[in-house]
Amino acid sequence: MLNNSQYDALMRGYQKRQLENRHRQEERIREAYRALPELEEIDGRFGELALLQAKKLLGGEKEALAQLHARIGELKKRKTELLEAGGFAADHMEPVYTCSVCRDTGYADGKKCRCLRQAEIAVLYGQSNLEHVLARENFAAATCEYYDKTLMVNEKKGVSQYDYMKTVLAECRAYAEDFREKGGNLLFCGKAGTGKTFLTNCIAKALLDDAAAVIYLTAQELFLILSDRRFDRGAEDREERYQGILDCDLLIIDDLGTEFRNSLVNSDLFYCLNGRALKGAATIISTNLSMNGIREHYSERISSRIMSSYRIIPLFGEDIRIKKRMKEKRS
Repeated sequence: MLNNSQYDALMRGYQKRQLENRHRQEERIREAYRALPELEEIDGRFGELALLQAKKLLGGEKEALAQLHARIGELKKRKTELLEAGGFAADHMEPVYTCSVCRDTGYADGKKCRCLRQAEIAVLYGQSNLEHVLARENFAAATCEYYDKTLMVNEKKGVSQYDYMKTVLAECRAYAEDFREKGGNLLFCGKAGTGKTFLTNCIAKALLDDAAAVIYLTAQELFLILSDRRFDRGAEDREERYQGILDCDLLIIDDLGTEFRNSLVNSDLFYCLNGRALKGAATIISTNLSMNGIREHYSERISSRIMSSYRIIPLFGEDIRIKKRMKEKRS
């Protein structure tokens, strides 16, 4: 659970956001008034009509109220026509929100908004540095140029590593675009440097931009949190961190198989994956292990869960990071 100072800091951030967006709206209004003076007159008449409407309402004059509503509708229509004729969007003068769901309050329908949940996650899991990584690793920056057009992934169909990765990238884009409606679990497996972490980062960036609650943890970080909870270490926030792992929209477990493995790790991993499956929450795993390697290193329950519930995406070839570095040195 966030302590008071952490929560207060987040709320101050929301207050700052509200103030900045209010200033942005005011500047937009001034800009529109300068270009189209009639807009200011219309807004003034809105105020006059609203006052008159209140008086009629108190007087119980229903017919007059209907006429006022009609007049207000005409003014709104005229305002929209003016804005569009002047090259502005119809909502140019409307309030500006960073998050339209909670209107930058952090709460919607009496519950924490997704954007606040994501902000809490960043604090609880120390993921503030993730923002800098995702600024570089995202769908906008994605390219298949480093993949081999001569290395055949499927000889019979003539599919090269380059062709295959174009398809995988398209699938990842579709996964992110359809996430709200479909969700789903993915497992990327393959050698180091074949693009597993990059693809998970692309998906994470797209979902974070859509205000989804995403937790990104290496396998070692995940099992440390689970171990701390079991042995009552870091008691103040352990339960909140654990519940976040179970409840977030997307949990990304990077480099599964690099952690120290024992029976407790097997148990923790199963209950984590199973708990999220029962909630219908999505999980993405990346690993250097093959499916045979997963069967060898983890329990039958875990390998069965992955085989039955995950879309398995194998990646092939050599470490493309070497190619990238060589190109950067030449340029």
